[in-house]
Amino acid sequence: MRNFLALRDFFYEHKWRYIIGVLWLLSVDALQLILPKILGSFTDDVKNGVLTSNKMLSYGGLIILISFFMFLFRFLWRMYVMGTARYLEYKLRSDLFTHFQRLSTNYFNHHKTGDLMAHATNDINTVRMSAGPGVIMIFDTIILLSATIFMMVQTISFKLTVIALLPLPFMAFITSRFGKIIHHRFRNAQESFSKLTEKVQENFSGIRVVKSFVQEEEEVGKFTKANQDYVEKNMQLVSIQAIFHPIVQFISGLSLLVVLAYGGLLVINREITLGDFVAFNSYLGLLTWPIMAIGQVINILQRGAASMARLNEIFQTKPDIADNPLIVNPELTSIDGEITISQLSFKYPNAEQSVLTNINLHIPKGKSLAIVGKTGSGKTTLVNLLTRLFDVNTGTIQIDGHDIKEYPLEVLRQNIGYVPQENFLFSTTIKENIGFGIDTYTDKEIETAAENAQILDNIKDFPQQFETMVGERGVSLSGGQKQRVSIARALIKNPSILILDDSLSAVDTKTEEAILQKLKGIMKNRTSIIIAHRISTIKEADEIIVLDEGNIIEKGTHDQLLSLKGTYYELHQKQLLEEMIANG
Repeated sequence: MRNFLALRDFFYEHKWRYIIGVLWLLSVDALQLILPKILGSFTDDVKNGVLTSNKMLSYGGLIILISFFMFLFRFLWRMYVMGTARYLEYKLRSDLFTHFQRLSTNYFNHHKTGDLMAHATNDINTVRMSAGPGVIMIFDTIILLSATIFMMVQTISFKLTVIALLPLPFMAFITSRFGKIIHHRFRNAQESFSKLTEKVQENFSGIRVVKSFVQEEEEVGKFTKANQDYVEKNMQLVSIQAIFHPIVQFISGLSLLVVLAYGGLLVINREITLGDFVAFNSYLGLLTWPIMAIGQVINILQRGAASMARLNEIFQTKPDIADNPLIVNPELTSIDGEITISQLSFKYPNAEQSVLTNINLHIPKGKSLAIVGKTGSGKTTLVNLLTRLFDVNTGTIQIDGHDIKEYPLEVLRQNIGYVPQENFLFSTTIKENIGFGIDTYTDKEIETAAENAQILDNIKDFPQQFETMVGERGVSLSGGQKQRVSIARALIKNPSILILDDSLSAVDTKTEEAILQKLKGIMKNRTSIIIAHRISTIKEADEIIVLDEGNIIEKGTHDQLLSLKGTYYELHQKQLLEEMIANG
């Protein structure tokens, strides 16, 4: 059970809640031990003909009183133990979500959302079961088993008790063997559940694509296959449990049969009274639950251990990108915007070929750099390195004369306004999407950012204006509107460096020109990097570079690049021809 060692701090912090809960559980078990003696005494009084009305009332009142306190104490141990397990569930879910936030983006490239959701739901719930019902079963089994055996030996018959306990060694052997199998099969079932969740999440996210390509039946088939695998894995788990629990009950039944036979002989031979025999059978009934609970405890703890192992794998994963205390300079709290890239080469983890090779650039503060190149030439990778979504393999990136690793990540990213290719909007209002990147904002600031991004007029046309809900991933907005909301979200941060990664591709040329004119004034003393495919977007930039297969093959202003008659010139001529054809 070493998988649970990660929770030792939680258990230590809440030890008194568990201790108090177990004390209430002890009280319930103690009261349960009294009832068989009362039944035994009642039986002897009936047999001996000494039962009176007053005695009957006393027995009845005592049973009612004990039952009331058992009800009260059961309520208390549930509140303390089961309630604490809910706190553990809350803590694990919070810790897991917080850890996800710290992990680098590359982690999410290799782990599907559905699988991560399964960890946050199914696995955490299973661990909670171990920390709640599992703990109760452990103590209840140990306490009730030992106390019941003590009462059977001390108050009734040692020989009869030994006979009744003969099956226990077989029980221990069976639970040990079955526990390992249950652990393995439950882990397989959890992994299958993760794959099923992945399939559902991916299908819901891409439902519009599914319908557009009329692939509903195909997707249903894929889901059915994943669902069938989940059922099969669970049936494998159920089959072993279906064998395990009846075996436990069978052994308990054998114990009862032996006790009935041998105990009956002891009564006939007057070695014990009939009342003692009734009490012993009541105690044996109390033993049945702990004996059966041994199997359930093994089951619950093995499930919890399997789920905790899966969670530990995530918690033990370190972010690829993090502040290094030996490198970070805490005095760097702001950025002016001068960027210097020297001898930079980069390839993605486990990749054989470099994405960028020997990149050298200098962007003075307040100047603009434009990047063009065909798909896969390394444009987005270059700006991802600047924001430290990945770290450089060879060479350096400096901002204001300092290596970017010297800046705390929070400072670096807070001073960079980044509008990525894929514009992601949250399922909330337009106002909250625009203000997402800052802690506090005014309506005026939101409106100004929207105006600068040329989206204000569109927003005012909506019935709810800035309170308009954009739907999942901004589905209720057009592509151009989503791009402009994303630009407004970057602008409201008032960044020292603004990066637009093909962020104007979905807007018309008139809107594009208006946005660029606004940005020219806003970014007058700030640095900007613009990635685009349209020459019209970047022709006013202070410097333009052309990337091809990770290399800078051309560099200069718009006019200088045209005069080279190279790749940039060919791209420009091609786009001019397309415009002429489009305009008829």
